[in-house]
This record gives sequence, structure tokens and C-alpha cells, in this order.
Amino acid sequence: MSEEVVLSVGIDLGTSTTQMIISKLYIKNMASSFTIPRITITDKEVVFKSDIIFTPILENNLIDVKAIENFVKNQYEKAGISKDDIQIGAVIITGETARKENSSNVLQALSGYAGDFVVATAGPDLESIIAGRGAGAQTYSKEKHTTVVNLDIGGGTTNLALFYDDEVFDTGCLDIGGRLIKVDQTTKEIKYIAPKIKEIIRKENLPISLGQRTSVEELTPIVKIMVNVLENSVGLGEPSPYYEEIITNKGLSFNRKIEAISFSGGVADCIHSDLYMDPFQYGDIGLLLGNGIANSKLVSEIEVIESVETIRATVVGAGSHTADISGSTITYKEEILPIKNMPILKLSSQDEQGSRDELADAIEKKMQWYQLEQEFQNVALGIEGEKNPTFQRVLDYAEAIAKGLEPIIKRNEPLVVSVQQDMAKALGQCLHSVLPKDYPFVCIDSVKVENGDYIDIGMPVANGSVLPVVVKTLIFN
Repeated sequence: MSEEVVLSVGIDLGTSTTQMIISKLYIKNMASSFTIPRITITDKEVVFKSDIIFTPILENNLIDVKAIENFVKNQYEKAGISKDDIQIGAVIITGETARKENSSNVLQALSGYAGDFVVATAGPDLESIIAGRGAGAQTYSKEKHTTVVNLDIGGGTTNLALFYDDEVFDTGCLDIGGRLIKVDQTTKEIKYIAPKIKEIIRKENLPISLGQRTSVEELTPIVKIMVNVLENSVGLGEPSPYYEEIITNKGLSFNRKIEAISFSGGVADCIHSDLYMDPFQYGDIGLLLGNGIANSKLVSEIEVIESVETIRATVVGAGSHTADISGSTITYKEEILPIKNMPILKLSSQDEQGSRDELADAIEKKMQWYQLEQEFQNVALGIEGEKNPTFQRVLDYAEAIAKGLEPIIKRNEPLVVSVQQDMAKALGQCLHSVLPKDYPFVCIDSVKVENGDYIDIGMPVANGSVLPVVVKTLIFN
């Protein structure tokens, strides 16, 4: 197969900003004439980076769908590319924007602008993983065989992802961001204070309130508290009495020593900024927060690695696809196929070393990454599996999967399991015995997946012995 070029678009709607990017992907079949297809992205080239705008929010706190659609139209015109030229892509809604009531309307409005697109409404844990991959923290952890935490500091939240040797070990999220206090650039009047920050201001009796004129000096105490919480999030600094209060869903657990950190998100570009120009030029405290980080223990007491991307960490490469073909050991119920846009929960090698109950606990814990507004998204489970497992070990896997994915099973959602080793047929048969009668599921092998990927599964080919699979990776560094 000769090399083919496809155009991919990524659109990211975050708490603070909205942006898009268009890339060329060079795709080639690397297999010989005598083997099954092995489609690989051989190269990628960013051909257009959009303007970055503040995410338009209406007075009723809903996303301005029309403004978003007009923005995307205008960026296509600037790029000189028609939406009909786009073959693949991704639309991802993150941060506080993902919690807006009309986020699904935005996805529907943009569906025609991203080809065969991934639809992703990412909760804080999944967003942490995506941003960490985009910033390069995961790659660095693999290359250096070390532990890295990426802090993705946006407008409303700070998402944390802990990587060790290429694997995701933990995630966390804090209600800390550059737009938790908004300040009018001209009048210097405070226009907005987030509820949690307002409560801390009250407890500390700080002279900060809505409508008042403010200054760097007056805002410095609350910024210091926010920076102290960020230090605590990676095990540094004096314990803050507000750490637990600021946690969005959970913090990091420190089972491993953190060797390095990286920063992404809009505030990452404000670190080492010059406050003497205009500290409120973005209409918020982003520059103050960045400056506070630059003078904190986050920088002085731990290695800081340079990020591949900062404000564009969750959009660069969004929508890149890698195609794969599952192997010959498959168990499936054809009526649930095809499957599109299913996020992947991938167990680490350490998770899979455990007993049946430990496996189940690991799955249950990581399922929380895919919880949004108290509801669990349906996910595909990715495991390595074992080369020569005993029947009892395969049964352990099946029982652990059934227990760990119980929230999905209770809703009778289709269950998807991807196995790297050649044991999908046996595992599928064991799942059939432990799942409710006629439960819809598919178990496929030989597909490499990662956390933060999305998976499509087509209809069976080759007399049902193989399934075409597309693993859609939101981030390529």
C-alpha cells in the first residue's frame, strides 16, 4: 500500500478557551502481502492552528452554540480548507464546559465539521490523562523510566495525572484556575469570584469582594493560598487547611516518589510572566497565579520538565487515528456491532499482577476516571492478559471484569474487552459464563490500547474470525 495523506481536525472546548487544529496524517499499510493489514501513521504535520478565543457563555450559563459554530466556520475559511476535505477528527468538551446543560447540543452542531469524528465529553480524570499525554509527561516517564506528574492548569480547574514508565498510575483534580477570579481589565473591578474561593476569602477575612476595585497586592494573599494547595497536591509545602476543600473529586495518592513535574494549560504560559506590563490583561488572575507558581516550591524543590504543549495540550493531534485488525480469537454478539466512540480504560501491568479481588478493585477505582456528574460513561476495558494462562486465571479475569464493571452491566450496556495477548476467545467464553444470560459483549485480541484512546469496532470479516478496529487517539505528541 502506498502512503496516503488524510486531513484531521481537533476541536477543544474548555472552561476558558476554545480552539481547533488541523493536521495532515501520513498513513501506510506496513504489512506484507501475506499478512493481515497493519495500518500505521508514519508521520503527522500540523498545518493550521486556530485563533484561541474565550469559550462563549450566555447569560443563562449555557454554551453559546451559534458562536462556537461561527468560530469553527471562520477558522476553516482562514485555513483555506473546506469541511468536506476533512476525513477524521475529534470534538472534545472539557472542564466546566462539559458540565453545561447544552454540551450535547454543541457536539451535534459541530458534528459536520470533523469528518468521522470522536465525540468526547471528558470528566476531570480523563481530561487529566489527555492533557498529560499532550504535554509530553507520559512520553518523558517512559523515556526516563521515572515518575512524572503533569499539572494542567486552566481557567476553572487543575487536572493532575501521575505517570510512571509510560503508564497512568493516578489522577486528581483541584478547583484552582486562572479565571476563578475575573477582573475588568480597564476598571480593575472584580466581576466574578468562584464559590469555593469566595468561601476561603470569607474565612481569611480578606478585603476582596465583587464590584470593588482591586490590585495585585490585594489579590496576592488568595493567590498564595491557591499556590500552597498546588504544592500540597504533589506532596510539597506546608499543609494547607483548604486542600480538602479545594479538591474537585479526589487528589493524588502518593504511592510513588514524584521525580518531576510538568505544566500545561493556559496558566502554564503565565509562569515567569512579567506582572509589570498589565497583570490583568486577560481579565483574570491567570498571570498572578503563574507568577506565584514561578516563586513556589513547585519550581524550587522538584525538577520541572519542559512541556511539549501548554495551552494546546488537549487539542494538538486530536482526532489522529490508528487502524488495527483484531486477531483470530474473538468472542462477540454481532447485534451490538458496529460500536463507535467508546473511551478506553486500560489497566496497568501492576494492576494485572493482583488476585481476582485486586483486579476487580483496580477496575472499580479506575472506573471513577469516567464518572461525570455521578454517572458512569460506558467504557471499553483494555488489558494485557497473559501468554499461557491457566483456566483458573482466565476465570479470575472474567469474574474481576464482571465485578469491576458492575455499573455498566447493571445498565445492560454493551461490554467491550480488548486483550493484547492471545486469550480473547477463552476469556470471552468465561465472561459468557459469569455475565447475565444473553448479555451483549465483545472480547477481541491483538489490539494495543492506551488510557485516553477511543475505540471503534466494525462488523466481522474473514468469516467472523477478525474484526476491523480503529483506535482513535486524542493526543499524539
